[in-house]
Amino acid sequence: MTEHADGIVVGVDGSEASVAALRWAAEQARALGTPVVAVHAWEPCTAGFAPYAPTSARPTVAEQRERAAEVLASAVRHAFGPRIGPDLRAVVAQGPPSRVLLRYARGALLLALGRRAHGQWELPAVGTVGRECLRHATVPVVTVPAPDRQAARLRSVGTPPDVRTGAA
Repeated sequence: MTEHADGIVVGVDGSEASVAALRWAAEQARALGTPVVAVHAWEPCTAGFAPYAPTSARPTVAEQRERAAEVLASAVRHAFGPRIGPDLRAVVAQGPPSRVLLRYARGALLLALGRRAHGQWELPAVGTVGRECLRHATVPVVTVPAPDRQAARLRSVGTPPDVRTGAA
C-alpha cells in the first residue's frame, strides 16, 4: 500500500461532517473520473486508564485497530448505503490524524475534510486536525460543512415561495 494517493483523499472520523465530505468527494470524483480514498487515522490510546489499571481492562492494539476499521466502514455505509462503487478505497492508518492525512494526500488532486456548519460560541468551525492540514498541505484542501438540519432552504431572490424553478 502506498503512503500517497491519487484522486481525492477524504479524512473520515465518523462525524456527520466527515460523511458529508465523503459524499461531496464522491460527486467530485465522478465528475473528474478519479478515485476517492477515504482515510481514517487512529492512535493507540492509553489515556483514560489509570497507570495501575489491569492490562486486561485496556483494549489491545488489535482491538483498537478493529474499532477504527468499524468507524470507517460505518461512515462509508452511512454515506453510500450498501452499494459502494469500485472507485472508493478505504484506508485505516495508525498515527496522528493530521500527519496521516497529509501523507496520504501527497500527490492527490485534493484533500477533503468535514467541518461544523458554523463556528458556534466563538469556536472555530475547523478543528485542530483541519487547521494543521490547512497549514501544511501541498494540495488544495476543501472543507465541507456538516449538514445543518435547521437551516431554511435557499430560494431565488425575488421569487415568491410558491414558484419553483429548475435552476440549481
